[in-house]
Amino acid sequence: MTEGNPRTCRQGRQGFSLLELVMVIAIMCIVAAIAAPRYARAAARYRIDVAARRIVQDLTLASRQARNAGASRTVAFNAAGTQYTISDLAGLDRAAQGYLVDLLAEPYCSRVDSADFGGDRAVVFNGFGQADSGGQVVLKSGDFTRTITLDAASGKATVQ
Repeated sequence: MTEGNPRTCRQGRQGFSLLELVMVIAIMCIVAAIAAPRYARAAARYRIDVAARRIVQDLTLASRQARNAGASRTVAFNAAGTQYTISDLAGLDRAAQGYLVDLLAEPYCSRVDSADFGGDRAVVFNGFGQADSGGQVVLKSGDFTRTITLDAASGKATVQ
């Protein structure tokens, strides 16, 4: 009398068939193929937004540090468009070195397409925290661009 025993009813069915496994893997591959480009675009958008916010915060930091110290601070973007520095300011993670931000490193993976502050690639904040000139920094990451504008009168930097 093994009619009520569930073990004997399922004896012929031990697992999944090869066809079922292939179908599940095919569905997972299709979903991954659809999601991968969207993830890449979202990651590029995140990177450029983080890089733009970092530059805005560092311009504000340079202005405040100049005002607090009563001495000028210069934010200079290198010609290759990969880094920028703030003069006379210690680095956040390497205090012995100067303040240097590498935009090609994680999480930014961005590049400065152009930086123009009154004809040069640097802005100087005087001892009162005022910029010597206004200007723009244009960032690129993948297909995305962000423009950071510095208003000389107010010293305020914004992302557009």
